[in-house]
Amino acid sequence: MTRRRLGVCYFPEHWDPADWPADAAMMREAGLDFARIGEFAWGVIEPEPGTLNLDWMQDSLDLLHAHGLEVVLCTPTATPPKWLVDSMPDMLATDRNGQTRSFGSRRHYSFSHQGYRRECARIIRAVAGRFGTHPAVIGWQTDNEYGCHDTTISYSPADLAAFRDWLAQRYQSVDALNRAWGNVFWSMQYGSFDEVDLPNLTVTEANPAHWMDYRRFAAAMVAAFNQIQVDILRELSPGRDIIHNFMGRIVDFDHYAVGAQLDISSWDSYPLGFLDQQRDLFPPDHRKTFARAGDPDFQAFHHDLYRATSNGRWWVMEQQPGPVNWAPNNIAPRDGMIALWALEAFAHGAEAVSYFRWRQLPFAQEQMHAGLLRPDRSKAEAFAEAGRVATLLADLDWPETTQADVALVFDYESCWAWTTTPHGEMFDYFRLVFETYRALRRLGLSVDIISPHQTASRINDYPLTMIPGLFACPPELAEAVATATGRVIIGPRAASKTADFRIPAGLAPDLPEDLRPVTVTHVETLADGLEIAVEDGAFQVWRDFAIPHPDAEVILSSADGRPALVRRGALDYLCGWPDKALFASILAQACAQTGVTTIPLPDGLRLRRAGNQAFVMNYSDTSFDLATLGSSPEILHGDSIVPPSGFAVIRL
Repeated sequence: MTRRRLGVCYFPEHWDPADWPADAAMMREAGLDFARIGEFAWGVIEPEPGTLNLDWMQDSLDLLHAHGLEVVLCTPTATPPKWLVDSMPDMLATDRNGQTRSFGSRRHYSFSHQGYRRECARIIRAVAGRFGTHPAVIGWQTDNEYGCHDTTISYSPADLAAFRDWLAQRYQSVDALNRAWGNVFWSMQYGSFDEVDLPNLTVTEANPAHWMDYRRFAAAMVAAFNQIQVDILRELSPGRDIIHNFMGRIVDFDHYAVGAQLDISSWDSYPLGFLDQQRDLFPPDHRKTFARAGDPDFQAFHHDLYRATSNGRWWVMEQQPGPVNWAPNNIAPRDGMIALWALEAFAHGAEAVSYFRWRQLPFAQEQMHAGLLRPDRSKAEAFAEAGRVATLLADLDWPETTQADVALVFDYESCWAWTTTPHGEMFDYFRLVFETYRALRRLGLSVDIISPHQTASRINDYPLTMIPGLFACPPELAEAVATATGRVIIGPRAASKTADFRIPAGLAPDLPEDLRPVTVTHVETLADGLEIAVEDGAFQVWRDFAIPHPDAEVILSSADGRPALVRRGALDYLCGWPDKALFASILAQACAQTGVTTIPLPDGLRLRRAGNQAFVMNYSDTSFDLATLGSSPEILHGDSIVPPSGFAVIRL
């Protein structure tokens, strides 16, 4: 039985130590199990070079432990202090325009800088050497929010030197690099690796293969930086879980690679901030409808994504407790949503949810960000809602999350590729995969997100697998698709390049000849408002012009007579980006043909299945009668009328 914990992010260094005992007592009153501390504290830990100040951390750990609270301790490397920056100013990252980023906020470092890596190792050894076996410490968070504030990719001299070395190791000879990149075009040939520059300041677009390798390099630097921390923590704090807190829609490094180093992946869930910020995903009417609840699918998508990155173990490290301070508009949640967001995470299998933050700050950049307490120590609205979650964790018989009926492949390299060459202003890989996910969820389905490499071993676990927009198809994935026992739907724009960013010799999709249903001869991108009619809906954004294989069957055609969905054996090729209605039709038919039971849901109501049981979440502002789901489900928790922000558990 999975233990479920509820926690809070706490910054004892921000407050008078005289307040600490009352803080710990109130945390227990709220039903909290743990606190996360220390992620931004380097300047307090080491106020000047070589002078360590760790007694305050010792006192806070001892106090929290005495009150029965566990602790996730953080490495402080997201905020290097001023004296360190001054000692080696070339550790600062450089933005895409060549401007050096300055001290004064956070995440002001380049992952590539060897000197900074050594300093990080030194301070982690000092902290973990002192507290690695402290009885309060149950886990470690490495750094904080890799990639946040557009900090994955840097263009500094340190990055250039590291990139040249990375290329030399990857290609071994500059002739091999020239061939792989196609540098004969525009006379871009290099005579040595030392001639290779960064791709950011070219007159017009840089070679897409150059960009792709630079994004691969940047992702490798994140993984290498994290691995240094993981190795030290495993040495000095054995038996404790190692965690990193990812962010929403940060796609410029490979979370699967970093997650493989961890025991637990976590992420920072801010539903209202994301809804107002991600405006390409959520049109104005949608943002208005869900302004106080958040999008019904965005959090769930990331729950399922990060569950996939670390072999099923995952947390929410920061959960929104009220208005945030960083979105275009910072709206207060509807009553009950602060609890529902946490309950939804547990429904998706989270081992822990931690609210950010304990007490609202009266100073600095985040003073308008809500906490469980107000600056004057009075209880904010979230305090009671956190207590409600704690009660349910203790009282409810939580069914274990089980394997979903549908798999959805998400690939970080595809994000990088189609960011480099979107070919149309509206094409975005994340959006394509997310719209596939939400179309499945509107049918009442649970979804397992998997990587292309995981697909090779897991594809036969699912009656239906979706692979939209995949940049390049690894050989092991092609072999898995060829032997799939369930239905596989690929496309649009799937396997349309090789790993070297070339159009395949036999055109797309780049699959074995005895497997692929179509040959894509050319493509088009569709401007906003321009659609291609298809039975039950339309294509938008993107269309592949495809010639079916002689052994394939055209399942759907567009109004202009072009193939829209083509089937060969167990493999379907989707020749365009469906709108909401077409997605619903195609997926409902695929589920019916593969024996997957669907339950069409109204906007705002979502299910997460657990065997023959299901968690019900109501994001809408109206009540919902569960009897309308059909077959009068047995109510295991909650009521048959689920109110706005309501939560129930049913047996299907």
